[in-house]
Amino acid sequence: MHALLVEDDDRMAQALGTALAQRGHTVRRVARAQDALRHTREAEFVLLDLGLPDLDGIELLRRLRTVCGVPLIVVTARCEERDIVQGLRAGADDYVVKPFRMAELMARIDTVRRRTDAHAGRTAPGPATVRRGDVEVDPAGRTVTVAGVDVRLTRREFDVLALLAARPDEVHTREEILDRIWGDAFLAASRSLDVHVAGIRAKTGRSGLVRTVRGYGYQLGGER
Repeated sequence: MHALLVEDDDRMAQALGTALAQRGHTVRRVARAQDALRHTREAEFVLLDLGLPDLDGIELLRRLRTVCGVPLIVVTARCEERDIVQGLRAGADDYVVKPFRMAELMARIDTVRRRTDAHAGRTAPGPATVRRGDVEVDPAGRTVTVAGVDVRLTRREFDVLALLAARPDEVHTREEILDRIWGDAFLAASRSLDVHVAGIRAKTGRSGLVRTVRGYGYQLGGER
């Protein structure tokens, strides 16, 4: 797999590049946002630092998501909740805070890639469109419309919504959702799930579309 490593710190870039190469990946390292945008189409996954010299990393992430849908993990020293929430809402598949254990990062890369490959490799007909009032969720086409208007969700947001829509009458535990979508039922950053649920509600404008079952999990709800 070809990795695009966006990192302006030479020592960190060398360590990450070496670890990726040892696992059989080819790596293109860039240190500036403009170079990342130039080379993103050749990448099969992206590791993105947020502290870049020519553009804020969150803004770069938003721009990358307009031109590519490959797995992307933020790797940064920014550890404030606001930064993590912004990164996930902007389209990151995972968010890793420096300093980190290299083995953990490699495991997260593998997990994100497996989940993405599983979605891309589906050949069987997908489930039928699910409707809640004026909201339509099409799992096969990976689209959501509200009152006939397309709503753009991140990959993770759609995955969560599609999982709930697949069995709309059931309540799904947090552990099930984390395991099915993130590949880790005990994900330390389980706050990610709450962020993505909030994103679904905000972007659809339907706060009741995902119903919280306190202390247990989530269920597909009504449209309002």
